[in-house]
Amino acid sequence: MDIFELIRDYGQFFYAIVAVWTFLEGETVVLVAGVAAREGMLDLGTLIACAWGGSFLGDQLYFYVGRRYGPALLRRWPRMQCGVDKALSLLDRYSTGFILTFRFVYGVRNVSSFAMGMSSISWRRFATLNFVAAGLWAIAFAGGGYLAGAALQHVLGPMAEGVGLGLLLVLVLVVVTVSVAKRFRRRPA
Repeated sequence: MDIFELIRDYGQFFYAIVAVWTFLEGETVVLVAGVAAREGMLDLGTLIACAWGGSFLGDQLYFYVGRRYGPALLRRWPRMQCGVDKALSLLDRYSTGFILTFRFVYGVRNVSSFAMGMSSISWRRFATLNFVAAGLWAIAFAGGGYLAGAALQHVLGPMAEGVGLGLLLVLVLVVVTVSVAKRFRRRPA
């Protein structure tokens, strides 16, 4: 069974999966869901709304955790300090622009909301800009998957689904490999 069969069989539940996945992170699932929307298995508008909501709420939680527990967590996990410092430096330098784009910046995306919670930015300002940013992100990735599905279908015809799954597998393997390599590089000798 492949992911498109799961989406076909459990389409309504897949929206909840997208919301939960994007609460944690989830560009890949949104891209794949965008392809599924192109194939008529999901509604693109509902997909965008679920990705938007999940991403927004996840980053609001991370902001709160940073605001409430940031220094204590950094003492517990000092390896996070480098990412937090980088995110805070970018926030100081680009302010609104950083808040609107941090989801797209590899390497700081995972700690940015947490780091911004440790900054002096107000909750209201972060929530407002985060809401806009989550929408831009959801539209970009769901729309990207939708358009990629259209391009694959146009170029490859009936082979598009198989090639799309192959490309997804390659993407997942690259992400896992990079994550494992980063983890080994961080370990002390």
